[in-house]
Amino acid sequence: MAQAAPSDQHSVGLVTAESADFSGPFPLASGESLPAYTLVYECYGALNADRSNALLICHALSGHHHAAGYYDLEDPKPGWWDTAIGPGKAIDTNRFFVVALNNLGGCHGSTGPTSTNPATGRPYGPDFPTVTVPDWVNAQAALADRLGIERWAAVVGGSLGGMQALQWALSYPDRVGATVAIASTPRLSAQNIAFNEIARQAITADPDFREGRYLEAGVVPTAGLRLARMLGHVTYQSDDGLREKFGRAVRTGDLDILQDVQFQVESYLQYQGKSFSRRFDANTYLLMTRALDYFDPARAFGDDLVATFAAMKAKLLFISFTTDWRFPSARSREMALAALRAGREVSYVDVDAAQGHDAFLLPVPRYLEVLGTYLRGLELRP
Repeated sequence: MAQAAPSDQHSVGLVTAESADFSGPFPLASGESLPAYTLVYECYGALNADRSNALLICHALSGHHHAAGYYDLEDPKPGWWDTAIGPGKAIDTNRFFVVALNNLGGCHGSTGPTSTNPATGRPYGPDFPTVTVPDWVNAQAALADRLGIERWAAVVGGSLGGMQALQWALSYPDRVGATVAIASTPRLSAQNIAFNEIARQAITADPDFREGRYLEAGVVPTAGLRLARMLGHVTYQSDDGLREKFGRAVRTGDLDILQDVQFQVESYLQYQGKSFSRRFDANTYLLMTRALDYFDPARAFGDDLVATFAAMKAKLLFISFTTDWRFPSARSREMALAALRAGREVSYVDVDAAQGHDAFLLPVPRYLEVLGTYLRGLELRP
């Protein structure tokens, strides 16, 4: 269904992606380094005179830099978080200068596995080094320096983006005013790691994966990507949400005689998988799910989450959703309680929503009200 037209007063309107090139070497947590890299990003709103109103958006697994607005007047689909970003919206571009980027290792313009390896002249593919959430944050800090932003008024993200927001408060405590982690977690559960591994196995078992060198062979592991996305997508939903949207509705066939039956939910998942396989790189999927698995900031503090938050200075907002079983509310409560015990200024809201983990991407009124109210209450200072 078409979204609001770019002329909508609450849209940031037409936007243009920009790129920033950085010379290396850029050291990574793995011990490897990149000789150089590029980050693609977008900006919405205006930076004020004292540069105190900058807000960073960190994307989740399948996200990218195009978070709001439109690239073309005829484009019916806006950026992935257009529900939250724009004039008068929860992330109000009348107040904030918003920066959204495609992370290092991504497949939407930033340097990643699809980029040319200068050492070989061929795509990096599986040779692209392992990246971690701290690596992403360090690259984002380099972009902030390039933009002349010494301190973010807030760093905001959902899911994997929330992990980055937390890492910002750890890696650069004096450069973050507030951290907003939505539908996130301080570490993945064994079940979550298992889901990620099944998705990776689906990709690597595809005959077209070619040990990660599919681009050189001129093929794409489409079947594996489709299965990985279908698995992931169903875990991002809730039983209530899927039942409300599809129930047991049949798209084709005769259920009474069990002939040529396809349920609408099956068709929906197949569409999601097919669409994803056309726009996302398989090696990038492997890389980003590994970054999810590895994230555990408390490891550096003796597995003490209280000590982890004690190392931060930022104000903290945690938002969770009642039907999110992938990153359940208990994980956000765990972080909020640890942050309180560490003496941090903390807010926490558990939003009643039927949409599961994906609720953070959707126009859930209570959620957007909480987010907007919190951000409006932030004091802007350089």
